[in-house]
Amino acid sequence: MTYQFANCSIDPAKHTFLRDEKLVHVEPQVFELLLLLTQSEGRLVTKDELVQTVWRGLSVSDATISARINAARKAVGDTGREQAIIKTIHGRGFQLVSEVHKGLPSGTKPSSDDHAISQSIQFTPSSHDAKIAYAKSGQGPPLLRVGHWLSHLELDWYSPVWRPLIETLGKQHTLYRYDQRGTGLSSRDLTAADLDAFTDDLKAVADANNLQKFPIFAASQAVPVAIQFAQRYPERVSRMIIYGGYAEGRALRDASSDDVDEDTILSLVRAGWGKANSPFVNAFSSLFMPDATTEQMDSFVRMQYETISPENAACLRQIVDRFSVKAILGSISVPTLVIHAISDAIQPIEQGRLLASEIPNAKYVALESRNHVPLPQEKSWEKLMSEIHSFLNEGR
Repeated sequence: MTYQFANCSIDPAKHTFLRDEKLVHVEPQVFELLLLLTQSEGRLVTKDELVQTVWRGLSVSDATISARINAARKAVGDTGREQAIIKTIHGRGFQLVSEVHKGLPSGTKPSSDDHAISQSIQFTPSSHDAKIAYAKSGQGPPLLRVGHWLSHLELDWYSPVWRPLIETLGKQHTLYRYDQRGTGLSSRDLTAADLDAFTDDLKAVADANNLQKFPIFAASQAVPVAIQFAQRYPERVSRMIIYGGYAEGRALRDASSDDVDEDTILSLVRAGWGKANSPFVNAFSSLFMPDATTEQMDSFVRMQYETISPENAACLRQIVDRFSVKAILGSISVPTLVIHAISDAIQPIEQGRLLASEIPNAKYVALESRNHVPLPQEKSWEKLMSEIHSFLNEGR
């Protein structure tokens, strides 16, 4: 059932919200708030009912409720002054004052692209009793995106940082992605976590989906994991795309002028992780994507808080900073595309060149960018996506 009001529509089955027929990214609590107001069809929704539905009965402040109401108004194109769509009934609650209609939007038909805006999440066991959460979306031949630093399958789905990449990769492929152990919806225990364990997780997700031979997309710390998997199971990897990766972790390689040392990274994490508006976490996040919009940065920071504890964040960084696959690069036999941002502050361009020069017959593409995380508003975005799709299509 789809609900339409004003110039908006909300679909609880697909968990999507649209304004002027364009997808609007809203946080999960804001989505639930909008859905509750919409399904109430003009009835007053009390604060107690709001708290019970959106926050599952947990104690929340009036400021928190006001922040979510303001975000909901922004999503529908309303303001606290106008209250043309969402009205505050002081001392009592809130009311959606626009007329609500049920069904498909007027003049529209069911879309053949419905697969692009839905995902299914499941879990699979891996080594050391870990449970790995994975998601499936898109349509077409398979593409497996290896779990990397701080993902969260639910939050990423609505993130202005990750959703564009998820949608783009899912246009031509059935995209499988997962939260690495220690983060997101996967087991948070990092006991015995090392390169072998992370490789086990990749295999566990592939096995759970009966993927016999498939292409891999890996970014950042996921690159050593993908390389070790491709070296161990070459018969299962058809193509490998590695973006912003490295052969040797920062704790093992010689420092360069373009590299951020491990002590700096760990100091930023330990000083501010989990603290709202912490300048340390903001500085840490800016290293990953200095050209992010305010919305993208806020989403990225919030995702980090919710996907991993401060202790595990520091522990995970120390683990991945000690990954090394330099010794096995020459034995990689699968077609490989290496893409790297020229001014990447997290993984220096020298690591990208090392990967491309040591992996036999690898193709190398340098992007005019300083963002470790690819952003859709960058000029380099179109080149990145074009190179990825061209490389994947060559393997069909």
